[in-house]
Amino acid sequence: MENRKKVLNLLGLATRAGKTASGEFMTEKAIKSGKAYLVIVSEEASDNTKKMFENSCAYYKVPVYQFGMKEELGHAMGKEMRASLAVLDSGFAKALREKLDD
Repeated sequence: MENRKKVLNLLGLATRAGKTASGEFMTEKAIKSGKAYLVIVSEEASDNTKKMFENSCAYYKVPVYQFGMKEELGHAMGKEMRASLAVLDSGFAKALREKLDD
């Protein structure tokens, strides 16, 4: 549970630092333009969405994780519900991966 909080806090920090892209379109754009260091897809996202991001991330070699509820992710980022987001900073991505891999 503690890790979950840390991940959400890190997402909040990354967002305030302007280092995230969220929403399906922006996340996909970040992956394809090579700006994404990490992608998070909500556990509640549709199977289609999960599959699309898994394929896209595999192709562009971006680590992808399923984590959190749409509301949690959106809340952490100070936005409405979010099904997907990309982290655009290697430092934040590394810190998030450490927590997500735990």
